[in-house]
Amino acid sequence: MDLESFREYCLSKPGATEDMPFGEDVLVFRVGGKMFALAPLDEIPARVNLKCDPDLALELRDRYEQVRPGYHMNKKHWNTVEIDSGIPDAELRKMIDHSYELVVKRLPDAKRKLL
Repeated sequence: MDLESFREYCLSKPGATEDMPFGEDVLVFRVGGKMFALAPLDEIPARVNLKCDPDLALELRDRYEQVRPGYHMNKKHWNTVEIDSGIPDAELRKMIDHSYELVVKRLPDAKRKLL
């Protein structure tokens, strides 16, 4: 999956938005105002940060060498994932879905109903 495909998939999620609060070289994807993915634009190979359940995060790090503890993030709850280095696109989409769903489930009811 390339960075543009990653971006398109993130933005296809209900209520997803993007902004650049950390400068012009990092895209941040949010739902209900909360981050679920970050994508530095200048990384080679392309890497993204995705929120993850702590137990699943450890499992994914064991399964894929391209998945590491979240760079500049809480390493218990975030993974840094190389998106164009061999992880199947279907698995990457599952990681994005999981990150999005973790954030949505913690939103206040009023915000969740708007999605």
